[in-house]
Amino acid sequence: MNIGVPRERRAEEHRVGLAPATAQLLTAAGHVCWVEKDAGRGAGFSDLDYEKAGAKIVYSGEEVYGRADLVVKVSKPKQAEIAWLKEGSILMGFLHLAAGSRDRVDWLLANKVTAIAYETIQCDDGTLPVLVPLSHMGGLMLPQVAGSLLQNDHGGKGILLSGVPGVPPAEVAILGAGTLGTAAARAFLGIGASVYMLDQDLVRLQALEDKVGMGRHLVLMVAHAANIRKVAGFADVLVGAVHLPGVRSPIVVTRDMVRSMKPRSVIMDISIDQGGCVETSRPTTHRDPTFVAENVIHYCVPNMTSVVARSATYALSNAAWPYISAVADQGFESALASLPSLMRGVATHQGHVVDARLASHLGLPEVVL
Repeated sequence: MNIGVPRERRAEEHRVGLAPATAQLLTAAGHVCWVEKDAGRGAGFSDLDYEKAGAKIVYSGEEVYGRADLVVKVSKPKQAEIAWLKEGSILMGFLHLAAGSRDRVDWLLANKVTAIAYETIQCDDGTLPVLVPLSHMGGLMLPQVAGSLLQNDHGGKGILLSGVPGVPPAEVAILGAGTLGTAAARAFLGIGASVYMLDQDLVRLQALEDKVGMGRHLVLMVAHAANIRKVAGFADVLVGAVHLPGVRSPIVVTRDMVRSMKPRSVIMDISIDQGGCVETSRPTTHRDPTFVAENVIHYCVPNMTSVVARSATYALSNAAWPYISAVADQGFESALASLPSLMRGVATHQGHVVDARLASHLGLPEVVL
């Protein structure tokens, strides 16, 4: 199979769809990897690294898309890239179609592109095997970003997350006890902050208590509107980590709740790649990561782990490898039969929406694979 690895074109996106080591596994199996020039530069991979892995370097995005039967990306393609996809090809990446433009879906349907969204590949137990490692990384990154945003030189209120003897630590509220929220809670607790974790699933809250243990600065609460409003009123950092696979994240923090927050507090809406869970949020970039609304600092970078691009690319390649190799080695139909979790990641196929959640969101009929 011809496999294309394009250079990512979204702002401040330094990750790449395949690490050279993964490309080598594919070429050793007899596949041809077409890698766009400088596609791996942001992650510290040179064109020579890919050539040593047996890949072939091409010099334009249009060429890499035009040659590929399977395109392996990180973030959702821009409109120009959508136009380069050849009819009947397969696209794999974090596509977030429910939170994007309807035009993008219409074009995928018109050109009979099979779109496989990493974020909705789901095992029988509900885990999201490709999304999990990057969510975990994002959670671990949150304290270092939050600590910086609380500093006076970044417009913050001048609070040290850990506090010092005689001075209490910062109070951090996390909405959502999934992979990202749990990793963030453990990281914030590790640095000494007081953490309030809110989720609607009591089993998840119990599991977090079992992982963290007693005697830490951890408070577990049910995520209903009254409790969210309560923690918003005193939190120095409010993290939005609400994620529902395949659909837009619900708004759980209203503008009125944001108004109730202390001046120069920090909101980190990490649900922004799925539309955001805070009413005042809008996407930002690593170059310009924050804005102020209702006197509260907002951090809403959708591709947070792109600034640890080398680690993130390795993590993504490891997690996506079983699915990429299955499609390449077996073909699409046989891969679905051998990996039921892959079927849940398929959004469009042969001109139809095959994900019930996406079909409902767009008001289109669902066609079952």
